[in-house]
Amino acid sequence: MFPDGTGPSADPAGSHHERRIRSFQPRRSRVTSGQRAALRRLWPRWGFDIDGQRRIDLSELFADDADYADGGDAGDAGDDANAPEQRGPEHADGHADAPAPPPAREDRPVVLEIGFGMGEATAEMAAADPDTGILAVDVHTPGQGNLLRLAEERGLTNIRVGNGDAIILLREMLAPESLSGLRVYFPDPWPKKRHHKRRLIQPEFLDLAAVPLRSGALVHCATDWEPYAEQMLDVFSGHPAYENTQLDGGFAPRPAVRPRTRFEEQGLDKGHKVRDLLFRRR
Repeated sequence: MFPDGTGPSADPAGSHHERRIRSFQPRRSRVTSGQRAALRRLWPRWGFDIDGQRRIDLSELFADDADYADGGDAGDAGDDANAPEQRGPEHADGHADAPAPPPAREDRPVVLEIGFGMGEATAEMAAADPDTGILAVDVHTPGQGNLLRLAEERGLTNIRVGNGDAIILLREMLAPESLSGLRVYFPDPWPKKRHHKRRLIQPEFLDLAAVPLRSGALVHCATDWEPYAEQMLDVFSGHPAYENTQLDGGFAPRPAVRPRTRFEEQGLDKGHKVRDLLFRRR
């Protein structure tokens, strides 16, 4: 769909890494013209493939982007474009200054979000906390394009989009103690018993995540599948690198910082109970 380097690759890690059991299935659905235009325009600046071939410097990845601090050039936004023009203050000669970006910060906290759907909640959380970098990872091309489009429309420069397997990212590409948080909202529950081995939240995953997570980093998971919620709680509670933020050792109330998603609303309409887990890296 995209020439090399101009958009997300179909299989970014290729044959460089072993073919293990994966916790996700790439979803094939239509990419709108607006999403495609956003990918072509913004991927070289705000997107990257998870190829497992390099170590990411997060301070460099989240270097402030003056060119897009005012929402970028949305002239090729296609059928999703409805962003109002944003202009800086004008001089007497009629020329406008671009809004000044926030100062570059080498110590900017970065939170990894694994699986973001169409990106609405991710964009909302990024807007509410502009000093935190959101490293959002998914394999769903329409969602990648939609999140980039939302970031541009809302003038958000604190979102970066990774395409590929989060396991490879954690194992090969992130430095130790480089993350200030981890979010996993509504991962695939793989409800059939023979598929439980595909669930993301397993002891081996927590081992991997513990390396790039700093001490005190908050890990926030949510699911509307009760058996998976119980498994998550058991796995986290039994791992020595994490401690429950809840004194009773149970589930947490939904924090106000986590917006409700359309997917979540659909689950609630079906009578599902949404469970949040909040653990800290010891």
